[in-house]
Amino acid sequence: MKLKLASLIGAVALLVSSPVSAKGTLNIFTYGNTTSPEMIERFEKTYDIKVTITDFDTADTALAKVRAGGHDFDIVTIPADYVPVWIKEGLLLETRPDQMESFKNVDPSAIGVYFDPGRHYTAPWLWGTLGMIVNTDIYKGDPNTSAIFLDPPKELIGKIVVVPEMTDVMRLAIRYMGGQQCTDDKKILRAVRDKLMEAKPKWLGIEYTTIEKFAAGDYAGGTNWNGESLRVRLQAPHFVYGYPKEGYSMWMDSVAVLADAKNVENAKLYQKFVMEPENAALASNFARYANWIVGSEKFMDSKMAGAPEVYIPKEHRANAMIAQACPPEVNKIYTQIWTELNK
Repeated sequence: MKLKLASLIGAVALLVSSPVSAKGTLNIFTYGNTTSPEMIERFEKTYDIKVTITDFDTADTALAKVRAGGHDFDIVTIPADYVPVWIKEGLLLETRPDQMESFKNVDPSAIGVYFDPGRHYTAPWLWGTLGMIVNTDIYKGDPNTSAIFLDPPKELIGKIVVVPEMTDVMRLAIRYMGGQQCTDDKKILRAVRDKLMEAKPKWLGIEYTTIEKFAAGDYAGGTNWNGESLRVRLQAPHFVYGYPKEGYSMWMDSVAVLADAKNVENAKLYQKFVMEPENAALASNFARYANWIVGSEKFMDSKMAGAPEVYIPKEHRANAMIAQACPPEVNKIYTQIWTELNK
């Protein structure tokens, strides 16, 4: 069962159909290793459009690249807490996904969202969590705690990897130290900074993880996204995913069209396309994350059904933190801590 992100909104606006075919190109800027080749091939064949995908590793990397200009991207994948920044800075085109024919398939929970109320700019993509991953052959203790990376058990010291997503990792650390996301409490933030700096020498690194490195035994634990963790478990069953009892981050990604896109109509077709159940299922089956498209479940891989990494177990739901956009002055402090941590 999906957690409710927001209350229901009223009736969907008049639905507008898009052309059944098109030609040309489409350039997508998205997280690495998350886009289904099968889904892209279907889009290309359906609309006679050639797709090029460029990967990024973090949301900050994507924002900096587009802010700098001089790119050829049409579509970008954006996490919920970053969408308000993109809209405020005029980086996105108001494409009105809410008026597209396939919008009728969107789960009502994903419509009245705080970052794009009514979905005027963004089409819902995938959603998931950032928690812990642990090799149970090495560590037999509780994986449901951020102590795995902040106060590592001796078995895991020197074998821990931390993902390079500032906001998600800061949320975990702040909650572990007793604060709430977006806090500007100097006492809490000083404790967070000290705890991160104390823990860092016990880590193997801060880097974008790979399924292969976990499966090969290069990593034994750390922070990780739930879909990646399922992909690890399918290759190496001794890995488990943990939901920190102190609090963990629940994120929601969306696809948007850039304000300076050169292939606007093709980009709109892509937004419409990803809201179709069969296409959303292809996206989920590859990346191993859940989506917000009603009816996609009947096309899902059986390995997704009931997977504890994908659908949050009931006993862990109360500890979820829906990712929020923090004020600029708060982000500035977080960036200072993160920069020092990465030196």
